[in-house]
Amino acid sequence: MSIRQQNLGSIVKPGFNPLGAQTSVTTYNLFSWGQGVYGQTGLGNTTDYSSPKQVGSLTNWSSLSTDQGHSISVKTDGTLWSWGYNAYGGLGDGTIVNKSSPIQVGALTSWSTPSVGNYFSIVVKTDGTLWSWGYNGTGQLGLGNSTNYSSPKQVGALTAWLKISAGYGFVSAIKTNGTFWSWGRNTVGQLALGNTTYYSSPKQVGALTNWLTVSSGYNFTIAIKTDGTLWSWGSNAQGQLGIGSTVNKSSPNQIGALTAWLNISASGYHVISTKTDGTLWSWGRNSNGRLGLGNTTYYSSPKQVGALTTWSKVSTGWLGGSSFAIKTDGTLWSWGNNSEGQLGLGNITSYSSPKQIGSSTTWFSVVGGQTCTIAIG
Repeated sequence: MSIRQQNLGSIVKPGFNPLGAQTSVTTYNLFSWGQGVYGQTGLGNTTDYSSPKQVGSLTNWSSLSTDQGHSISVKTDGTLWSWGYNAYGGLGDGTIVNKSSPIQVGALTSWSTPSVGNYFSIVVKTDGTLWSWGYNGTGQLGLGNSTNYSSPKQVGALTAWLKISAGYGFVSAIKTNGTFWSWGRNTVGQLALGNTTYYSSPKQVGALTNWLTVSSGYNFTIAIKTDGTLWSWGSNAQGQLGIGSTVNKSSPNQIGALTAWLNISASGYHVISTKTDGTLWSWGRNSNGRLGLGNTTYYSSPKQVGALTTWSKVSTGWLGGSSFAIKTDGTLWSWGNNSEGQLGLGNITSYSSPKQIGSSTTWFSVVGGQTCTIAIG
């Protein structure tokens, strides 16, 4: 999925240099738009909205993640909140009832980094422990079984988890020592273990200790190493692995030879990424113009989106086929599929090149779901 999650840490002011000093701010408003059939916009109803609407009046939202029908967020006080679709317990509140407004999950104030998959959630706490809940049909909760849970369960006893990304029935994770781990669904080698065997508990991928960040798509994964190189594996029918072919891979393959990759977001079938020079790149499936290249041609290797060098953060809308990016001036842009108003442009027209969402210059983070988008601004 897209990184469809963003842990802001110290949220920064628009206009920051992503490679330089960053200045903290104190306002963390939450906005949402798109399809609301399950209450996934968090606005207290099931109405669709085609432009950003503020969720409540609180100003302490921080880390975000969303997917097909539910969202979770960690506030600056370390509390955990969820809303939307809940048939499999993905909201973590001990029920299977949908919620159309944010509800607090327990009373703990030690939550840190969330990630949402298809009807399940997985979160790292500030002590480095890993917790999961929701749908578990392919062992994606990492608990050694395939039982669904409607409240958080700890994954093992380790306190070394750092970054996580939930895909469609599987999870990719990086520990504090730079090792890479994966578990869950493995139909086309998306676990990078050289096979197609499902695993219901974490398995280490190779022995390298230089993995930096990861984003899981529908059945594939993209990751960046500490040297700035870009790697991919899993399903590749749409060219989403970016390796110049449409051949599936069950182990990591480097995308080109560049060492300048910075941010990545994997969706159902496409990827968008930024480099350290602020340029924007995309590849994979391009129906509805989700690559932002002004056409609907599929590409199996990275293509630059325009010539600007002011792109900062990116997110993809998973199976929804939409894309989002924030520039260094704090403006928010979107393109691709807009059938449910998920681009936030006030209409349901799809676009094949980036369009600015409103005129605000105070956007900090954006996360695209299948047909719903949430953002901090």
